[in-house]
Amino acid sequence: MSNNHNQYTIALAGNPNTGKSTLFNLLTGLRQHTGNWTGKTVAHAEGFFDYKGQSYQITDLPGTYSLYSNSADEEVARDFIIFAKPDVTLVVLDATALERNLNLALQVLEMTSQVIVCVNLMDEAKKKGIQIDIHKLSQKLGVPVVPISARNEEGIDQLLDTIDQMVRGDIQTNPLQISYNRTIEEKIEKLVPFVKQVIGDHYPARWIALRLLDGDMSLLQSLQKEPRQFLKEVPHYACNCSTKSI
Repeated sequence: MSNNHNQYTIALAGNPNTGKSTLFNLLTGLRQHTGNWTGKTVAHAEGFFDYKGQSYQITDLPGTYSLYSNSADEEVARDFIIFAKPDVTLVVLDATALERNLNLALQVLEMTSQVIVCVNLMDEAKKKGIQIDIHKLSQKLGVPVVPISARNEEGIDQLLDTIDQMVRGDIQTNPLQISYNRTIEEKIEKLVPFVKQVIGDHYPARWIALRLLDGDMSLLQSLQKEPRQFLKEVPHYACNCSTKSI
């Protein structure tokens, strides 16, 4: 979560080529820098913006198709959402490939309730005759869904207002919980109490139980380490800051 009440943290997640970095650049302008995660050859960008008297620090996570730690990129994105506990996680989806992109969104919803889904490239979807019922999608997912076109700067005001409402506590989410087959659900039910005994309520017990059932050894290793290490960075190799505010 944010280090103080004056600055909130945002994670920006999404599949590759969804326009995630375009949105990041639009929000932060020149107030951004880049570096590598500690001990990882995985680059990341971090930026800042202000809105309605609030300051935000936003981290552009590596573009991934899942968060199952099959690669360094996936592990970094997963660990940031779990251990850094961002105040808001923005999941950017490609409006022209919604079904494929929703896989990542559903995984994020299992990890945190503080989620806003951004359906980007709405202009491209319109050209292809694709219609998306944003309201119904929001009802199904249980979190706010905002249609945007980052490169055309469309829908950004609505997105910023939604972020503002979420950090102020004016939005209550009810994330969709995926139901697995009976065998898996029974195993989850048995494992969750043991997980809570070890980690308490600090991390999502159901999600961790799922990852343990899947044999995710890298998560076990991450849990055994000092969580704050995932927030540390190596010295930045680029920095270009200004006082620009949204």
